[in-house]
Amino acid sequence: MQLPPGTSIVVSLAGLVAVTMWRLREVRSAVTLRKIVIPPLGMATGFCMFLAPAFRVPWAWAAAAFLIGALILAWPLLLTTELIRQGEAIMMKRSSAFLAVLFGLAAVRFLARGYFDTILTVQQSAGLFFILAFGMIVHWRGRLLIDLRKLMADPALESVR
Repeated sequence: MQLPPGTSIVVSLAGLVAVTMWRLREVRSAVTLRKIVIPPLGMATGFCMFLAPAFRVPWAWAAAAFLIGALILAWPLLLTTELIRQGEAIMMKRSSAFLAVLFGLAAVRFLARGYFDTILTVQQSAGLFFILAFGMIVHWRGRLLIDLRKLMADPALESVR
């Protein structure tokens, strides 16, 4: 499958804009269990891409991508996301650094993908970066779930961190 030149850049930028808009909208409404759990579950459907042989990568590469996403690239998201109680509602605290982190992660992904596209097929590169992003979102949303449960269990808490 040949994509026109620049397609990867355009799609990546469109994804970045969509995530940025979603994030800005997300901090305006109360956080719920559903809002934390649905994104990783929805994203998990992307693993269907590996049914096509062109997207398959060795298990060790997949594990490395997941661990890099979960253990390294998720940390900036974790450090710039905090749940706070506002009356009866639990809200995500707005962080001015969060958007900078999103753009920084997008730049890292863009530069790394430019390199990996030279040694892997476009499909394999897409698969690895999907796994990397899934590792990030699972760790981040898992931490948010833990924080949400703490705030829900103890109404006296104003913040978890």
